Amino acid sequence: MARESSDGGPERSDDDLSGRLDRLDKALSRHGTEKGGQGGTPPISTRDAQGFARAFRLSSELIAGVVVGGGLGWALDRWLGTTPLAMIVFLLLGFAAGVLNVMRVAGLARHPGQDDRPPL
Repeated sequence: MARESSDGGPERSDDDLSGRLDRLDKALSRHGTEKGGQGGTPPISTRDAQGFARAFRLSSELIAGVVVGGGLGWALDRWLGTTPLAMIVFLLLGFAAGVLNVMRVAGLARHPGQDDRPPL
């Protein structure tokens, strides 16, 4: 029978706790083998990695267009003294350029200089 601890609850021995830990470990390893893995998260497949890479490239194309447009607009505003005008215009142009780059990378728009004509 378990002894009472100083706070009134049952005191558990080290043997009891290690036995419970062993039972938990066995149950977890059984559960991992039932799922067909070694437990934990499954490894990322090559297809998933390629999808992540493509998503990162598409998002960086869009962000780069907006950042470059905003930077050019800010620099022109500082140089010409037309505070919000050039930045607004170049932010919109940067956004449009970013969307166009994303469409090109995704294969939805043609690259410049690309023909529909078949080669001779």
